[in-house]
Amino acid sequence: MDKRIAILGAGSWGTALAILAARNGCQTLLWGHNAAHVAALAHDRQNQRYLPGLPFPEPLTITAQLSDIANFGDVLLVCVPSHAFKTTLLALKPYLAEDIKIAWATKGFNTDDGSLLHETVAEIFSKTTPAAIISGPSFASEVAADLPTAITIASLQIDFANQLADIFHSGRFRTYTSSDLIGVEVGGAVKNVLAIAAGIADGLGFGANTRAALITRGLTEIIRLGVELGGKQETLMGLAGLGDLVLTCTDDQSRNRRLGLALGRGKNRAQAIEEIGQEIEGVSAAKQTYLLAKKHAIDMPITEQTYKVLYEGLDPLIAVQNLLSREVKPELPLQPEQPTLIASQY
Repeated sequence: MDKRIAILGAGSWGTALAILAARNGCQTLLWGHNAAHVAALAHDRQNQRYLPGLPFPEPLTITAQLSDIANFGDVLLVCVPSHAFKTTLLALKPYLAEDIKIAWATKGFNTDDGSLLHETVAEIFSKTTPAAIISGPSFASEVAADLPTAITIASLQIDFANQLADIFHSGRFRTYTSSDLIGVEVGGAVKNVLAIAAGIADGLGFGANTRAALITRGLTEIIRLGVELGGKQETLMGLAGLGDLVLTCTDDQSRNRRLGLALGRGKNRAQAIEEIGQEIEGVSAAKQTYLLAKKHAIDMPITEQTYKVLYEGLDPLIAVQNLLSREVKPELPLQPEQPTLIASQY
């Protein structure tokens, strides 16, 4: 039986994953909400807007009709922005069979209430609906260009994770599987907030020392929140946490980092977003992460200052000074002394 997957979202990331799946011989259907854009994709056989010069493999077909997804297969991959995640699933539900399996490559929280996206899937469909997330350090243009990449696929249903791995794994695209759905979701959402912070610091003209400190202490914030919500520290030290954090904090392909750079150089939020011209998930994630930290009484100072720059108009330089002026404290929580083990002597 042919491998098949329907992908929702014809932006850069949805298109890149569609190209990858089709390149691997998987029958792939790519859906976009904008009929004119979809028509251009079908005519040009490439995404001139987001991934110019990268032609679509033959097994990739395009549609603007949600109803086309109904009979295409049992695997659906959602690649729409987090603010559209719930509304897209609600619109799609009437067309789907009960045995549908839903994955997403969206990185963020439910913008209604800050819940995790697997909770949205369970709410709209059922708690037994197979659900998975694809995440990790991966820029769309590099995946589409077949440059070496490694990602994590997390699901509570390991058979589903393995099915997705079979669709996407290739000689240039390494897939790791995980059962830590929560950890992977939190890592993918919060790293965007910290990428904005790193961009701000670089935009202000601070150096590599500052960036390294922000990444390291930012990882601590991700781990605090992830573990509190039920994720595993080991996951957040891997590709879906540390790996994705390093990528988005250090490379200007990251829209979140570019937003921070613009803010650090004196642009306001609206100007910066308009110049970038694409979805910047870290903006909404900053608000939701800040609220979650308050709700769970978790210390996330970098997230807090980033939120205040974005939503309260705090001067970026003052935000950095606020972080540097915090009280002296141990880097790691103090642990009780352990007895010294002395090797036996013979």
